[in-house]
Amino acid sequence: MPSFDAIQTGDKANVEKTVTEDDVRVFARISGDTNPVHLDEEYAKGTIFRGRVAHGMLTAALISTVLGTKLPGPGTIYLHQTLKFLAPVRLGDTVLAEVEVLGKDSEKRRLRLATRCRVQDKVVLEGEALVQVPP
Repeated sequence: MPSFDAIQTGDKANVEKTVTEDDVRVFARISGDTNPVHLDEEYAKGTIFRGRVAHGMLTAALISTVLGTKLPGPGTIYLHQTLKFLAPVRLGDTVLAEVEVLGKDSEKRRLRLATRCRVQDKVVLEGEALVQVPP
């Protein structure tokens, strides 16, 4: 984990994950979100997605993975997150979750971060986060 002082505006980190059937089922069980658009192919075919899609919050959770494991790293505290869901993530898609440092508040040890998730070259989710970096 980089020290707060070593983190610079423009620093980036990412994680990549292929979304599986098991991921979607486990997320539905843990979250309680059993919306059939995620779990029932026949139902999902009749929606605007024309098939099953992963939970948007499952995709967003990959941003938390970056924050808690890479940038800024272990001990990071989420304070705020905006999310804009731009496109569906389908089972079997490989999601690249990216974080980029936009600004630092040295007095409060906080970072403002651009957050986005991509499937290939398509941005499927974007937003901004504010995090507290541990001492």
